[in-house]
Formats: sequence, C-alpha cells, structure tokens
Amino acid sequence: MDREAESRPRRVLTVLGRGVLLVTVVWGTFADGGFAGWAAVAAAAGLAAAVGLCAAFLRATREQRPLPAYLLAGAVLGAAWLADSGRATLLADVLWYGLAVMSLVRMPPVPGLVTSAASLASYAAVTTASWLSVAATVGGITLLGYLLRLDVEARGTSRRLLAQERAARAAEAESAALAERARIAREIHDVLAHSLSAQLVHLEAARLMLDAGTDREQIRERVVAARRMAQDGLVETRQALSALRGELTPVGEFLVELTGRERAALVVSGTPRPLAAEASLAVRRTAQEAVTNVRKHAAGARCSVELRYLDGAVELEVRNTRPPRGRSDGEGEPAELAASGSGYGLLGMRERAELLGGSLVAGPEDGGWRVLLRVPE
Repeated sequence: MDREAESRPRRVLTVLGRGVLLVTVVWGTFADGGFAGWAAVAAAAGLAAAVGLCAAFLRATREQRPLPAYLLAGAVLGAAWLADSGRATLLADVLWYGLAVMSLVRMPPVPGLVTSAASLASYAAVTTASWLSVAATVGGITLLGYLLRLDVEARGTSRRLLAQERAARAAEAESAALAERARIAREIHDVLAHSLSAQLVHLEAARLMLDAGTDREQIRERVVAARRMAQDGLVETRQALSALRGELTPVGEFLVELTGRERAALVVSGTPRPLAAEASLAVRRTAQEAVTNVRKHAAGARCSVELRYLDGAVELEVRNTRPPRGRSDGEGEPAELAASGSGYGLLGMRERAELLGGSLVAGPEDGGWRVLLRVPE
C-alpha cells in the first residue's frame, strides 16, 4: 500500500486503531497479575519483540520485499506459539489473527493463503473454544482479510487510473500547445515570407540597378515598391492576428484584393457561402503563397485563380503559363532574384490541407505550374 496515497483521516484512524490494540493486549496480558518479578520482565520483553516483528513484517510487505516478508511471517508465527506456551493467550491470539489478515491483504495470493492458513490452523489447534466458535472465527478472519484485500486492490486501481488520466490530460495539453505553435508558425511563414520575399526582390533589383548605374528614377520606383510591400506586409500581419483570433474577412473579398494587386485573373464557380475559419484560412494562405510563387519563380507568366464551391468542400486552383524566355520577374529582374524566399511554402500549404482532412496537389503542367487545394467545409 502506498502510504502517501492514503488520506489523512485514514492514517489517523490506522494509528489510533493500532494504539488501541496495543493497549488492549498489554492490559489483557498483565492485568490479571499472572506475571510478576522476572516473569513480568520476560513477558514485557517478549511483547516488545512481538511488536517489533509485526512492525518489520508490515514494512517488508509494504515495500514488497518477498523474502524478508516470508521470514518475518514465520518469526511472527513462532512468536505467537511462544506467547501461547508462556500463558500470554491474548497476545498469541492477536498475533495469529493479525498475521492471517495481513497475509491475505499484503502478500501475494498463494503465499498469503498459506501463511493465513498456518496462522488460523495454529489458533484452532490450541484454542479451547467449541468447533462452532472456531469455525465462525476462522471464517470471519478469512472474510475480513479478503474484503480488505479487495479494498486495497480497488484503491490501487483507482490511483493508477487517476495517474493515467492525469498523464493523458498532460499529453493532450502538450499536444494542443504544439498544434497551436505549429499553427502560429504557419501563419508567421505565410505572412512574413510573402511580404519579405517581395521586398527582397525589389531591394535586390534596386541594388543591381545601382551597381549598373541605372537611372535614379527606376531605382526610386523599386524602393517605393519595396516600401509598398512593407506596408502590405503590415496589413497582412494584422489580418493574420485577426485570423488567429477568429476574425476573418470573406474569402471572396480577399481573393479579389489579392488578384487585383498581383494582376491575376479570378474566377468563382458555385454558390458562394461562408466557410469555416480553418478552411477559409487555408484557402487564403494557399492562394497567397501560390500567387507569390508565380511572381517570384515565373515572372511575366499569366496567372489565373479559380475558387470552386462544391458540395461539402471548396477547391482553389492556381495556374500559371510558361514564363517569357529570359524573364523571371514582371519588371525584368535577373533570374537570380527568383531564389528569394524560404522554400517551405508548398510544405506549409500541404500540411495545412492535411490537418483539415483535405489535400493539396502541386506540380508542372503544360510548361507552367498548377496548385490545387481541396478542403472540406
């Protein structure tokens, strides 16, 4: 039994019960004056030894040390025989009763039954009570030990279930925290990668123009474009924070604004309807990432966005044609600028779709690129 798992009232009752039992045994042993002089000293020493053996036996069984428990059980059984032969009948009976009950409660089933049977058989062999009284006593002791064992096992099972429940709750809380961190990480990537990579394209173009001695007005246009991208990034960051709080603008409005800014064609089929927060967020982030990739990696290509409202699901398809030869940016930047960005866009979009029970397909098609997202509502 785990003492730390016991309630305070139960521990107090246990200590009081043992104290009352000890006082009763001492009183019953010495009250009738059967021991005097050195005999009383020997009886007191024997009583103290018996108490020590019982305490050691209880400790060994509580700590689940089988061999010491078996040896101490034999010692307690022998001490009871010595007490009976020394006319300390009450002490002997208490030792046999207690050993029988505690063996059933704390020892493994087979050794416990053997020890309990030996204790009760010893009591039956020396008692002068009638066979009916002996049978009632033996049956009552056996039933008491069995019931106490069931109680101990039930409380042990309850403690284990409680520990498992606490562990499950802790694991669930940790999983929820990790999922929320992953969601925030995706939002940070989707917003900052889109905004910062666009700024990087324009700033790098401005640097190359400076190195090439290009007209200052063209360089100024690049810097202004980078500044506009920074402002757009700030707006998108605020939108992402609103999305994390569940405050989302309609998907249609977002796509109209996105395609207008990126000069892409937009087609909406089906009956528009409000989408769940996660599905709406997946559509807008996928559209944003896909259109940004077209500008970065296929500059000058025609891009089209189609949103389809299906039965129980929504599809987003982003296509682009083959980019013009020798161009990687709508304004003619060198191809090295297409290398900007984190490279985790497709992975993030696919993870977002799979978390919602949907799918994402991305790959080359007719010389261009196609991204198809499908998520349930």
